[in-house]
Amino acid sequence: MATPRTSSTTASASAARRVSVLLPLPLTGAYDYGLPHDMEAPPGSFVRVPLGKRELVGVVWGEASGDVAPAKLRNVSDVVDFPAMAKELRDFVDWVAAYTLAPPGAVLRMTMSVPDALSPPRTRVAYKPGHREPERLTPARAKVLAEAHSGPPRGATELARAAGVGPAVVRGLAEIGALDPVEAPAMAPFPIPDWQQSGPELSLEQREAANGLVTKVAEGAYDVALLDGVNGAGKTEVYFAAIARALKAGLQALVLLPEIALSAQWFDRFTDRFGVAPAVWHSELTTAQRRHTWRSVASGEARVVVGARSALFLPFPSLGIIIVDEEHDASFKQEEGVIYHARDMAVVRARLEHIPVVLASATPALETMVNAETGRYHRFHLPDRHGSAGLPDIEAIDMRRVELPATRWLSPRLIEAMVETLKRREQVMLFLNRRGYAPLTLCRACGHRLGCPNCTAWMVEHRHLGRLQCHHCGYTARQPETCPGCDAEDKFAACGPGVERLAEEVAAEFSAARVAVMASDTITTQAGAADLVRRMANREIDILIGTQIVAKGHHFPLLTLVGIIDSDLGLNGGDLRAAERTYQLLHQVAGRAGRAEHPGRVMMQTYMPGHPVMEALVAGNRDRFLAQESEDRLARTMPPFGRLAALIVSGPHEPSVHSVARDLARVAPHYDGIEVLGPAPAPLAILRGRYRYRLLMKAPREAQVQRPLRVWLAAVKIPNNVRVQVDVEPYSFL
Repeated sequence: MATPRTSSTTASASAARRVSVLLPLPLTGAYDYGLPHDMEAPPGSFVRVPLGKRELVGVVWGEASGDVAPAKLRNVSDVVDFPAMAKELRDFVDWVAAYTLAPPGAVLRMTMSVPDALSPPRTRVAYKPGHREPERLTPARAKVLAEAHSGPPRGATELARAAGVGPAVVRGLAEIGALDPVEAPAMAPFPIPDWQQSGPELSLEQREAANGLVTKVAEGAYDVALLDGVNGAGKTEVYFAAIARALKAGLQALVLLPEIALSAQWFDRFTDRFGVAPAVWHSELTTAQRRHTWRSVASGEARVVVGARSALFLPFPSLGIIIVDEEHDASFKQEEGVIYHARDMAVVRARLEHIPVVLASATPALETMVNAETGRYHRFHLPDRHGSAGLPDIEAIDMRRVELPATRWLSPRLIEAMVETLKRREQVMLFLNRRGYAPLTLCRACGHRLGCPNCTAWMVEHRHLGRLQCHHCGYTARQPETCPGCDAEDKFAACGPGVERLAEEVAAEFSAARVAVMASDTITTQAGAADLVRRMANREIDILIGTQIVAKGHHFPLLTLVGIIDSDLGLNGGDLRAAERTYQLLHQVAGRAGRAEHPGRVMMQTYMPGHPVMEALVAGNRDRFLAQESEDRLARTMPPFGRLAALIVSGPHEPSVHSVARDLARVAPHYDGIEVLGPAPAPLAILRGRYRYRLLMKAPREAQVQRPLRVWLAAVKIPNNVRVQVDVEPYSFL
């Protein structure tokens, strides 16, 4: 691609060769640069190049286009002393960009998310055994010297802590030569997991599945395996066997989890199995931690990485297996910037790396099940819980026949079950997928509803924090003293329950019970989540009330009753996957009950007991529900039997946004079975101050939607104040 005129300067006479360099910017392709005679930069090399008045680090992408005149060609400034980006990762960047219609540079930026990591590693002063023996060997000094001889060089504070003495003892030994200072990495290297350490005894079904996965890792070829097992079947231990086989071969492993901050028990299991903790990749890491982890992955030192969806773009040089745990989880879909689904892209990266990928879930996505049923994916089935635990009994409470006061949400039937459970000194979990105190606040005098000034959404009351908050843009405000609609005072009413309000009712009903709330508003860090899980496991909590984060794989042996409030909540709104998502979520929540020797019960409060989701949950017949859902999608040629692509048009001025959406509709493709719906205002018509319209392309399953999308977008001039986002295979229709 030709270098833009705005960034062109006269090239040095020393430039005799050309290379194309992709920069980690939202640019449409690689730029041509000259390569001086004294430089070698094969494809994948990290290089410093000028762009305008800046100097950036990019990646040599291949041969130059040759479209830039020699007089306008600029030179590569320097080659970064760092291992080249592997061809497989470069191919992955190109594939993701082509599939999502994102600029290749924007995808590259996800692989170079820590630019500082390319600089030489920082060092610190550490101490190793010295050349002199101390004349006076006190007990404290003896402890320090023993520690120094037993491990790698360590800093003064770390060495003193290990010896149980103060740092002054270490410094004193260094002054007399009993310890010698050396330069060491600023952060300790990641320890190597012990793949030879034995895990727990597996059941027959677990062993068969584990052996199958181990064989696929040993073969070292591309393969997709669905690990389909009920909640509590021990899927984690099964894929740990595959990770151990990859480690034995000297390869790396990547595990994607939907909620890293809520996975304390998973990390405990990993440490028990392999003797050390894995490397972690998520948004809570400090800059120094991200830099250290990125470099450790690139060098191959970090052997097992557990991360959120962005970990898929880390520069693994010797990847041997990818695991996508809870593969059905909607949080694997990235909705901003480069829009992609991490599960699907994990399959793509595995294919390009020629390695197996494991998709694990108790409630696999319909797309995944169809691929397994048609033979594209191998399926390993674990139909029973591990050990003596059985599946919980599930019943639906028909709330149409229950009369409750306007401010109460617990049915007498559920309260009775809670009383019985607590008498047996067992634990209760109540699930309500609404954060805060109340989802809506309105004026009893005029009906005015308190909404967000930046979004078409109601403000959620968080009474414990004394504020109203928009859960879409994060805007917060105190509740006004008078109604903005009629100036009435003291007329605001909280409508509907959130988990805080439910906790208030529980506290009034069960005053002696120890109650805790688990929601993303109350649990904001990995340490906080780990502490709550520990308290629950130690039976320091009697009743746990939570939103969907309580469904994320937690194992509490004494939790025997799960009550689900407003079970129908996710079935409204016309979302293509509303029924599937609701089934998955409720099934996962129900799976928290009775995971040890005590039998479990699940009670769902519902106003739609005859809905296929509720009937399938009560009957314990997942496959029948999936078959019904599959038939419905097939009849409408919806995914996975058809293709969808959405265009989201947004901007700060509604007339401009509407005009662009109307122009796109006017030139929309209507060929090869392609149908375009819209434009229509998005359900969230205003989000973060931007007006939004949506268009939806529907195509046959065998169609490649990218080409018509490119032609479609090229036919309309998009003004600078309007943005058009492409979402291939959308999961959200808001």
